[in-house]
Amino acid sequence: MTAIRVLLVDDVEQVRRDLGTALTLSGEVEIVSEAANGLEAIRLTQALQPDVVLMDLEMPVMDGYEAARQIKTHCPCKVIALTVHDYESARDKAKRSGVDAFIVKGAPVQSIVQTISKQKE
Repeated sequence: MTAIRVLLVDDVEQVRRDLGTALTLSGEVEIVSEAANGLEAIRLTQALQPDVVLMDLEMPVMDGYEAARQIKTHCPCKVIALTVHDYESARDKAKRSGVDAFIVKGAPVQSIVQTISKQKE
């Protein structure tokens, strides 16, 4: 089985490091790169063509909503929102931005891996 290629985007380095390690240890995910904001995410998505972009919604420079919108217009990859904001208006805004799935930060790693895997089906 080929690992799912994931671009991990979060403005908090510790989140990227911890989540990236946990996802890699699952054996199902390969972190192809990391980004700290939406502009970096767009640039890296275009360069690396990941299968999935796992992206925080609230970031400096460019938020995940706008980055998702731009990524979805230029890349066939899936975008999964990763956020602390688990309320309907955030989900609606994310869907309008082209986000394919929504994960609340703090979810079990296996749940995140399952959501990523579903996007590859």
